[in-house]
Amino acid sequence: MKVFLVFAHPNPHSLNAALKDHAVHKLQEAGHEVKISDLYAMNWKAVADGDDFPERDRSQPLNYEAVSGEAYRSGTQAPDVVAEQEKLLWADAVILQFPLWWYGMPAILKGWVERVYANGFAYGRGLHGKAKYGERYGEGILQGKRAMVCVTVGGRVAHYGPRGIGGQIDDLLWPIQHGVLFYPGMTVVPPTL
Repeated sequence: MKVFLVFAHPNPHSLNAALKDHAVHKLQEAGHEVKISDLYAMNWKAVADGDDFPERDRSQPLNYEAVSGEAYRSGTQAPDVVAEQEKLLWADAVILQFPLWWYGMPAILKGWVERVYANGFAYGRGLHGKAKYGERYGEGILQGKRAMVCVTVGGRVAHYGPRGIGGQIDDLLWPIQHGVLFYPGMTVVPPTL
């Protein structure tokens, strides 16, 4: 199996880094191929802006969604975006590894999603009409791939369970699992505590 792990933690000596290293070791030991995007080590540009489209007409106001689609279709996306899209297409399974910060993913990972999930790649695909609104929620370009999140939280397990002060982990991860992973087609492996 080909596994793509997207890692988002600034400290290479963190618990998250240790978990990533352990996962990679165990996956490779089991004979799987692994590619890693360590966003902080890569100095990933998290801001979605006009610099993502070197070919665009800068005299016009930036409509990121429209320009994103034009760049995807014409093959003029930023090279870092294309490289990440190629890793997603290569993979059989995708793992997002990050700490849960302020009830969500770190900004660098959110920026990765916003830039890599280009119009025409992760959304805006397929027929759009009265009964159909494109290929989404299990039907997209990443259909057939499995995905999971591996997160750490700053509290006890009970804090993220039923009646937990931090909220149920399934509820906290819903936007990521449903909106980021399932939307473009991936089958989400449920989390375990």
